[in-house]
Amino acid sequence: MRCLILGGAGFIGSHLAEGLLQAGHHVRIFDRPNVIRPSILATDPRVEWLEGDFTNEEDVSRILPGCDAIFHLAYTTLPRSSNDNPIYDVQTNLIGSLRLLDLAKAAAVRKIIFVSSGGTVYGATLSDPIAETHPTDPIVSYGITKLAIEKYLHMYSALYGVDYCVLRLANPFGERQRVAAAQGAVTVFLHKALHGETIEIWGDGSVRRDYIYIRDVVDAFLRALSHDGGQRVFNIGSGQGRSLNEILAAIEQLLGRPVTRVHKPARSFDVPSNVLDIKRARDILGWAPTIPFIEGLARTLNWLREESYDSAR
Repeated sequence: MRCLILGGAGFIGSHLAEGLLQAGHHVRIFDRPNVIRPSILATDPRVEWLEGDFTNEEDVSRILPGCDAIFHLAYTTLPRSSNDNPIYDVQTNLIGSLRLLDLAKAAAVRKIIFVSSGGTVYGATLSDPIAETHPTDPIVSYGITKLAIEKYLHMYSALYGVDYCVLRLANPFGERQRVAAAQGAVTVFLHKALHGETIEIWGDGSVRRDYIYIRDVVDAFLRALSHDGGQRVFNIGSGQGRSLNEILAAIEQLLGRPVTRVHKPARSFDVPSNVLDIKRARDILGWAPTIPFIEGLARTLNWLREESYDSAR
C-alpha cells in the first residue's frame, strides 16, 4: 500500500516507516521543515520526504493524492503542557485533524490509523487493567482532543465510508526516543542514570504506568493496517503496570549501581495508575507484545551508550 505517515521523522514515526518498508509498502513521510531526519531513513530511496505545516490546509492537501492509508501521528502538544493552553490544543490538533478528514475524504484515502492516548483518554480509572469500554473522562486537554478526534473518525466512517482504526497507545520507549524533549520516563531516566545525573520523580514514585517497547508498537500498526473488522478502537500496551520506583530498580540492576533521585511534589493531572487491558487487540488483531520489558530496557540502554560514544568521538 501507499502509506503516508504524518510526523514520520519522530520516534514512533521513524520506527513505523522501517516496519512498513520491511513489509513491502511504499512510504511517504510528512513532517515539519528542517526537522532532523533519522539517518536510517534519510537516504533510503524508497522513502518520499515532504515538509510543511500540519495546520496549513494547502500543505496537507498536496501530500494526500495517491495515498491509500494515513498514519496520523502528528500532534502539537504534550499531556503535561496541554492544559496550559487548551485553545491552542483545539485549534492545532482538533481543527487540524478535522481538516485532514475532509481532505482525506476528497482524496479517496482508504484508511486512517490514528494514534490516540491510552494514558490520558480514560482519566482517573475505576478498574485495573483498563478495557476499551471503560468510561472516558480525561483530565488533560491532550486527552480530550484525542478522544474528540476518535469520535470524528467514527462520524466520517459512518457518514462517508472513510475506514479507520484507533490505537490507544500506552507509554512507548526504545531507540531514537528524544531525551531532550523530556518525554518518556524510561528513556529519560536511562539517559540521566547513564550520565550520573539526578533523576526527578514527581510524587513518591508509586505512580504506575504501562510501558511498551517500540518494536511491539510497530507490529500493532501493521496489523491495524490490514484489519477490516467491526471493532476499530484498540488498547496497545504491555498489559502490565510498573511504578517509577520499579523502573529505577530495573535501571540500577542493568547498570550495576545505584542512581541518584530527588522527589518533587506530585502533579494534579497524574492519575495513580494507568494499565491497559490488551485482550481486544489479542483476540481481534492477533497482536501481543513479544519483547519483555527488561530486554527492551537493555536494548535502549545499549543504543544510548552508542549515542554517547558517537557524540564523544
